This record gives sequence, C-alpha cells and structure tokens, in this order.
Amino acid sequence: MKTRRIYATPNLAAAHAALAAARDTGIERDSLSLIARSDIEMDAVPDELREAHTDIVPAALRGAAGGGAVGLVAGLVAVAVPPLGITLAGAGVMAAVGALVGSWSSALVGASVPDPVRRQFEETIETGQILLVIDAEDDALHRAEAAVLRAGASPLPYEAATAVS
Repeated sequence: MKTRRIYATPNLAAAHAALAAARDTGIERDSLSLIARSDIEMDAVPDELREAHTDIVPAALRGAAGGGAVGLVAGLVAVAVPPLGITLAGAGVMAAVGALVGSWSSALVGASVPDPVRRQFEETIETGQILLVIDAEDDALHRAEAAVLRAGASPLPYEAATAVS
C-alpha cells in the first residue's frame, strides 16, 4: 500500500531540485506531483506533474448509488399503484434513469471540489510555495525523505488518510 507524503518548497527551483532528488532515489515519475498556485502551475509545471484531482469520480459513484436507489423505490411504488400500469421492467428502467441522473448531477458538483491536499494547504499554496506530493511504498519514502529534505523541501503534516491506492 502506498503512503502519501507532502513537502513544501519555497520556489520552483527548489521544487524541481526536490523532485529530482526523489527521482534519484528511485521514486517513479507517476508517483510524484507538484501543486502550486494557479498562475505558477499554468506557466511552469508540466502537465504530467500537475496534481489536478477533483472529487468527480467518487461523487459520480455516490450519485449513481443514490439515484439508482431512489429510482428503484419510485419504480416499485409505481408498480404497486395499478392505475399507473408500470411493470417490473419499468421499475428497472426508472432505477437506471435515476442512477444516470444521480451520477451526472453528482459528477457536476464533484468536479468543482478540489482534492483534499489542495484544500488542506490552500494558504500555503497561495503564499507561492510549491508542494511536492509523493505517493510511494514506505521503504521508498524513507529512502527519498532525506534527499528531498537536503534539496530544500520541508515536510508538511497531512491530516487526511495517508494511505493511497
């Protein structure tokens, strides 16, 4: 299981130095990302290093489950009322439509919610510091930590769940 560590760097040069130090200790490129203020990120951070996660996928899954459940209940209630003429197949269609609508609407909301790292360190990011995020196995993190600190990064306490998949 991978663990997430977050480091703050004072500027872009220090961020690149810390990034290179992590890579030199064996951390893979897809396990590294940088988070910066939007003006810095747009100009100086390569796309493959941007941490741009939002809550879109988990929100869509929650919306599909909730919408499907509501659609199924509405369909079963409609089946129980004979004058409506809804069959069990109709209840299934209502459940599917509910799941689609719930998924779509929740995904729209989830797309506007930034990832937990950006939310937690919003003030640090706004001061112009650049965050280095490393998602790796514990033994690889221990090897990389000293090199990243020597490169000028400072560790930040990450309060969200530290285990990542």
